[in-house]
Amino acid sequence: MGGGNAMGMITAVMAVAAYLLGSISFGLLIGKWFLGIDIRQHGSGNAGATNLSRLMGTGPGIVVLLLDGLKGYVPVLLTLYWTGHYASAMLVGLAAIAGHIWPVYFGFKGGKGVATTIGAMLAMSFWATLVAGLLTLLTIAITRYVSLGSLLFVFLMPWLLLLFGRGWLVFFLSLLLMVLVFWKHRENIQRLLQGRENRFGKRIR
Repeated sequence: MGGGNAMGMITAVMAVAAYLLGSISFGLLIGKWFLGIDIRQHGSGNAGATNLSRLMGTGPGIVVLLLDGLKGYVPVLLTLYWTGHYASAMLVGLAAIAGHIWPVYFGFKGGKGVATTIGAMLAMSFWATLVAGLLTLLTIAITRYVSLGSLLFVFLMPWLLLLFGRGWLVFFLSLLLMVLVFWKHRENIQRLLQGRENRFGKRIR
């Protein structure tokens, strides 16, 4: 009945809470409130910030990006505060991202998890996220492919987390996250290879 049991209990409770929080799809809610539509039936068919920005403009997209990021940031930060254990925090982050991708409130069909991933990684390591984020923004600015920047971000994070001392378990969990995000972007990858991917800034009606 030591600290390990308490840490495990906190991690389990936080993981459930993170999944339920992650399941709140702000892109879907804003689309319904302001456009009266399910954004999964329009544009790229995704429930996240990028598709919403194509349908409503950059401002609403940024709002959803920030809100989706907080879904990952807050539970991971709280888990770190209560447990002091990076692997526990990473598991909670994965739960929040799973909620965003498979939201229980919206038929288990959500976004691709990138914004929530950024929030979770920011809580895991500010400096690792800053380095990956700057390279991601540079890639998007040059190519205007948000999907390419997203894939670069999740590819870089395992190595940067290891470099900044978050440990091997976090490294392997972040590799799992990378595989998940790549799988969710499999159609984007195919379009990138074919030169058919939509560029950022192009609005869809």
